[in-house]
Amino acid sequence: MNQHRSHNSSFQQQRQTCKRWRDDSEQNDRRYKSSKPNHQQHQSWLSARPMPQSAQSLSTSRDLYERDFPLYKQPVEVGSFSLDSERRFFNDSRQLRYYVEPEKSPHFHLRDGYGDRYIKRDESVKEKLDHILRWILANRTKLTRRAEASSSSGFDVDFVTWRGHLTKLLTTPYETREGWLLAVTKFKGTLYVSEVETDAARRDRETRTGRHQEMMYWGYKFEQFMCADMVDGSPDSSGVVNTNEAFCTVVQTRLSDHRLLFSGEVDCRDKDPNAAAPPACYVELKTSAEISTPKQRSTFYRFKLLKWWAQSFLPGVPRVVAGFRDDDGVVISVETFHISKISRLIKAEDRCWKPTVCMNFCSDFLTFVKCVVTEDDPRVVYLFCWNPRCDVTYSVHRDSSYSFLPDWYVREMS
Repeated sequence: MNQHRSHNSSFQQQRQTCKRWRDDSEQNDRRYKSSKPNHQQHQSWLSARPMPQSAQSLSTSRDLYERDFPLYKQPVEVGSFSLDSERRFFNDSRQLRYYVEPEKSPHFHLRDGYGDRYIKRDESVKEKLDHILRWILANRTKLTRRAEASSSSGFDVDFVTWRGHLTKLLTTPYETREGWLLAVTKFKGTLYVSEVETDAARRDRETRTGRHQEMMYWGYKFEQFMCADMVDGSPDSSGVVNTNEAFCTVVQTRLSDHRLLFSGEVDCRDKDPNAAAPPACYVELKTSAEISTPKQRSTFYRFKLLKWWAQSFLPGVPRVVAGFRDDDGVVISVETFHISKISRLIKAEDRCWKPTVCMNFCSDFLTFVKCVVTEDDPRVVYLFCWNPRCDVTYSVHRDSSYSFLPDWYVREMS
């Protein structure tokens, strides 16, 4: 197909989509106003500047997204970075660790070290997109333009965000408990997407039980049992678990017409020197309660496996290695889940999630954002809000506490 014709056809489709949402704007606005908003939504809309030319909401109804699987190009790693024990940024792979194959029944004691060898990152410090932005500034030459007519931002992407934010979008049609807030700013033609902590999430974080906090540690401890610092080394479970440390991949890909640049933390990589190039050599590590009954297996497939699939599928990580543990935090068994096989694994489950619904919703949300976010100004934030069983709505804020692009980034990119 002629490339120009294909691009023009996609552009026309996007224009038609925007027109449809604008035509439905009045009806969607009435639907939103007829529902009782929570306190945070109410505050958000009180300070909102009206946007009469754009649709006010996006449905999350699953049946709307049961279409053909959208185009998703194989993610390409364009770089990586590390965060040290004090959360300092380094434009290198010093924090990369290597996967060491465990025994089938390793009996790892995940409680070990919780009381005396654990340094926990301060979750109240909101880093927003700062680490990704530092990587962009350090690697601007890597983000070269693909054509003379590319955007004025100097690199050829539509969206910059964290992998975790995209994961939340993929799982939204099936999420029943946790809502989200995503702040979007358009700067020099590129849309930056950063999460805002909801009131509910803040309350949950501040009121976690001691048991919950210890179980969060178990996941990091499992990584310590499974990873070596050197390619020819062995895991050392006697060391300190410091959750400030991280190795992050930066990938570029395309979902439908949306060119994405995003980063996500990577647990480890295959140490085989003949392994595929990143991100295909990366391994995601997870823990979960041991499964003893068909009902537990079904629940695991329907809920936890959805998030595992979304998190790994997005950056092109091919497998998840899961440690199944008992109530005392002892790993009883280890199982590998290949991301390419998960869709077949869940097909027999009744009322289970569908990858095509997840990806189509994410694609439509990004189109919705493009239609709504029209003002190119780092001081302007479009705040997209979603709660379970509701539509996605938005409000607009200028020079507010929601602004997240730092002055140092704006100055350097200008």
